[in-house]
Amino acid sequence: MPQRSPEEIRESIESNRAELAVSLERLRGEVAEVTDWRKQLREHQQQVLIGAAVAGFVIGGGIAAVGGLLRRKKRRW
Repeated sequence: MPQRSPEEIRESIESNRAELAVSLERLRGEVAEVTDWRKQLREHQQQVLIGAAVAGFVIGGGIAAVGGLLRRKKRRW
């Protein structure tokens, strides 16, 4: 393995630091974009509304079914 001079090693370290700083800034930007829930809601508004409607339907149906079962049990007694 060829020997590197101390200056070459310093340059390599500085180059790696600069690349790391750029990568870190890019990562911060991507994390901020992904965790922006308001933006995600705006971009996926149709899917959110469909999901909310389905959830409401399922929950409402479950409540109605439980209520019907309870009314049936009361009539039997």
